[in-house]
Amino acid sequence: MTTWQCDGIPKDGKTYPQAIAGGHEPCENTTPDCPICGLPREAMDPVTTTVKTTVVVSPGGTTRVGQKSNWLLPFALIITALTAGLGGWSLLQMLIPKPDTSPVVREKTPDKQTKATFVSNTAKNPDLFSQGEKILLNSTPNKEKGAAAFKKEDWSSAIAAYQLAATPQANDPEGKIYYNNAKARQKGNQNTIAVVVPIANDPNSAKEILRGVARYQEEFNNSNPGNPLEIVIANDGGGLQSKAIADDLIQSGQVLAVIGHGIDPFSQKAIESYEKEGLAILSPLTTSVSQTGKLTLKTIPLQDKSQEVLGSYLEAVAKTLANYASQQENSPSVVLFYNSDSPYSQKLRDSFAKAIKQPGGKIVKEMDTTKANFNAKTAIAQARQAGAKVVFLALSKDGDRINQAVAIAQESSGMLLLGGNELYTPDILIQGADSIDGLVLAVPWSFQATDPFAKDALKSWRGRVSWRTATAYDTMKVLGKAIAKSSDRATVVETLNRGITLQGSTTDFNIFNQVPLVRANRGNEGPKGSQYQFDPI
Repeated sequence: MTTWQCDGIPKDGKTYPQAIAGGHEPCENTTPDCPICGLPREAMDPVTTTVKTTVVVSPGGTTRVGQKSNWLLPFALIITALTAGLGGWSLLQMLIPKPDTSPVVREKTPDKQTKATFVSNTAKNPDLFSQGEKILLNSTPNKEKGAAAFKKEDWSSAIAAYQLAATPQANDPEGKIYYNNAKARQKGNQNTIAVVVPIANDPNSAKEILRGVARYQEEFNNSNPGNPLEIVIANDGGGLQSKAIADDLIQSGQVLAVIGHGIDPFSQKAIESYEKEGLAILSPLTTSVSQTGKLTLKTIPLQDKSQEVLGSYLEAVAKTLANYASQQENSPSVVLFYNSDSPYSQKLRDSFAKAIKQPGGKIVKEMDTTKANFNAKTAIAQARQAGAKVVFLALSKDGDRINQAVAIAQESSGMLLLGGNELYTPDILIQGADSIDGLVLAVPWSFQATDPFAKDALKSWRGRVSWRTATAYDTMKVLGKAIAKSSDRATVVETLNRGITLQGSTTDFNIFNQVPLVRANRGNEGPKGSQYQFDPI
């Protein structure tokens, strides 16, 4: 089979909207288009003209890759998976950059700086970080007052302003985190961790994650007043920003550990930097959960794919949804939609195509929604003609995928709609309206009124929370245990490498026996602007 290499930078003198500023790690391809950036093969054919590329890392995400970093996964896959052999990870193995074997001259990682120093003070990209000195999400007058006081290290005024900001906006996690940070700074001796979230590209998911972070921070600080926890929020727009954020966090000696990043090649480069420089990172590609008497979470090297939880989790999702389809339809005939620019989507597609065979089902049609001529109406018409009764949406939520999912749903009346956790968003409930009635998704955690965490969330956030909030909370509990043992980077890394026993988690650790399912039903507890909500099946 003929292969060709793509590095994301067109060489034929033409302009491509999907081109990545600065390019990406070279990868070998067998398909007509590059799975990382979407450039066609002919874009790599050189011409005599030399094209210079200038890369500027900015908070707005101008250097982001074509697909995002699957921010829906990092926390869920850290906590809600059991160790299983991965196998068949050909796509991501292809995307993982080869280690650079050339000599590397390392700068000495700085010693822990004074507690009053902000990460943004020493960062090359200061606009991407905040501990309370700037607002990254929704701004209000009281939040701005809090930020101004925080920047001046006037902790009392910052506490008062952020407390006022939280009163009318009970579901705003950013203000609560900065409020707790100001209290931690006032007491001193704080331990700092960074949470990397996609504020620029996906503010709703970022807020959901930060709600879990804020809830645990409050609990931890109430129980450990002598060593309170401080959170650095990092706004990752994707692409080259991921590595830039990693470099800044590494150079800031006050950060003891990092949560976040995704599965794309740019996140992998960031993770390599953390590992090389000895800063603990909890991500879906570097975390394993095992069960040997007690449930234990530990970090693993990036290249150790045998224990990595992402593939195992998606296999479980595929099996659960395949079994559900077979319960609703005898020998289900399925049309499968995926987007080839997402490693998550590719893996879920492959896993479901394999899983649906077990209950006697089959894929009668596959559709790649990234194709320029993709049309939902035409696609569903072809699927019906092929005998499809089930629609499986193996879509990520990058770019226009939610709109595509809604368009597909609108044409799929009378067909069973299934999908993965990336479609668990307010937008699909709001935009989909009646067309997504009955949509079934597999997610790591579902809201149930009798669940203690759900009850607490209703009180804390004045409304339902998502699985991202619950699993972020669990991840924070693990990291809190590691930091409680030591405030030294090396010891935190060592502790996580050995493993942390998991107790009292909000998520179900029978996740690989049966991934929880939710269905879109009519109700008044969904997002504002929607008459639908997700309920557990």
